[in-house]
Amino acid sequence: MTEIDRLVEFRAEVPESPELAAEEARLRAAIAGERGTAAGGARRRFRLRGRTALAGALAAGAVAAGAVIAAVDAPAPGAPDPIVRTMPVAHVRVLQQAADRAADAPELHPRPGQFLVIESRMMNTAEDNGADGQVRYLYRVERTLWAPYEGDSTRAVLRTTVLPPKQWPGRPLPEAARQGVGETSTEKAADFDGRAEWLRTDYAYLSKLPTEAEGMYAHLYTGLGTGREADAQAWQNLGGMLTEAYMPAAQRAALFRAAAAIPGVTTVGKAVDAAGRTGVAVALDVPGTGIRTEYIFDPDTYDYLGERGVVTDASRAQAPVGSVLAATAQLSVRVADAPPPVS
Repeated sequence: MTEIDRLVEFRAEVPESPELAAEEARLRAAIAGERGTAAGGARRRFRLRGRTALAGALAAGAVAAGAVIAAVDAPAPGAPDPIVRTMPVAHVRVLQQAADRAADAPELHPRPGQFLVIESRMMNTAEDNGADGQVRYLYRVERTLWAPYEGDSTRAVLRTTVLPPKQWPGRPLPEAARQGVGETSTEKAADFDGRAEWLRTDYAYLSKLPTEAEGMYAHLYTGLGTGREADAQAWQNLGGMLTEAYMPAAQRAALFRAAAAIPGVTTVGKAVDAAGRTGVAVALDVPGTGIRTEYIFDPDTYDYLGERGVVTDASRAQAPVGSVLAATAQLSVRVADAPPPVS
């Protein structure tokens, strides 16, 4: 049975056309490494775009039945076969809506030399080995990040104000957790930046990423293999491009459409961000952790609100199911010419 047969079996209303069959034959030839008439084994690229018959048929009635080829590169002679990266048909409606509405908000246009000023609120797990043994609690801060338009994060400046902590579910709040509450500090955001190129989140880099979902999907999986762990890391990469970061609407729309195609992503309904705002969330379980990572969107505008980590396995996370052990809230983004001095 061919892919076309399976597609027709899943949705009988999808027509089998000569153009569709020919497209499948070309893709099969690409995956098999057949280079056709390309002289000297030259590199060829095959791309199936949304306006082809297959994508049109899937959009018409067979969502979740097939996959779109993002890119297939013919290997050099003697080289191992490449991973064929496919983009499953996007099916998570919340992310599709966020993509459709990405251009609704006023666009920021920072220039080289300027800084994006991002205000946020965060909550994370804190651990301390005190006289009474290991203690855990939830550490909370207000953050203002001055992120440079271009370059590594060592030029960024971070101002933090310590907020009252919250107790770890089922544990008393240790006295040490209250130290520093209300204090504000301004310092360099990082002493070094050892991220790989594809993990950069500065505006100059993000604004050059693909504006099509297939290309953005491939970017999310850069350096990754296949399987649940790769899907979970791609989901985490998405968060790195949303939290304390800003990109143009075109790239943001492509990012949401690509994220909607990551296998295992689901809609979990109502969720509350670190600022207490209620939205609708999309989520993916992180293998081996007992926690799912959720991204929260405004239910009316579909603006990105924040992220949270929710317990799904009590024994692994050492907290009751449903507990929120991490959360963020992106409050505002603006442009400034320079950061404040470091104290």
